[in-house]
Amino acid sequence: MRKSTIPFLLINGLALLLFSCGSNPVKALAEQPVGNGVYQATYFSDPQIDYVYKTNITVYGNELSGIFIAKKINETTHRVVFTTEFGNKLLDFEISASDFKVNSIVEELDRKMLINTLVADFRLLLREKYDIQAQFEAGENNVLQSRSGNRYNYLYVSKSGGKLSQIRHASKRKEQINIQYISENNIFADKIVIQHYNLKLRIEFNYFKNQ
Repeated sequence: MRKSTIPFLLINGLALLLFSCGSNPVKALAEQPVGNGVYQATYFSDPQIDYVYKTNITVYGNELSGIFIAKKINETTHRVVFTTEFGNKLLDFEISASDFKVNSIVEELDRKMLINTLVADFRLLLREKYDIQAQFEAGENNVLQSRSGNRYNYLYVSKSGGKLSQIRHASKRKEQINIQYISENNIFADKIVIQHYNLKLRIEFNYFKNQ
């Protein structure tokens, strides 16, 4: 029998929810006139690039490390592959704004709640176009509000340069997911952190520099 490469406690941890009381990100901010009605995110937008990151998933104190690869395969869809550091494929998804396809997934990860959580995270991470309904001011950033179903995405974009540094996914009352980008420009992100507030899940991506 093939030995599992995925810690048992890690998988069980993903089946547990912990709800938080985080507040809405723009609750205390003053609304400003909306500028451009559409924002284009560019971190994963070039179809000529394979975006490769060393990735660490932490859930309920358990960790799983591997390699995350994302590639834009057409105008609407990205392909996402996650492997162990030894190259064994753990999952292979194709994700668009409205659909996803599971090309392959190891048995240990083949759980509906886990798949739905990862697809939602990757869909938000890879999304390029945001229709903006409202705008707020937060220091050096403009905060752009974009509806996402019955929730909202709040994009923190620098006033000088238009660099995206953060996306906060929230309901009308509380924040649920925070994505932070560390980058030199608005073209490529060197580090990305996805932090959940409704379950103890954190995903960190660090650009893989092949020496």
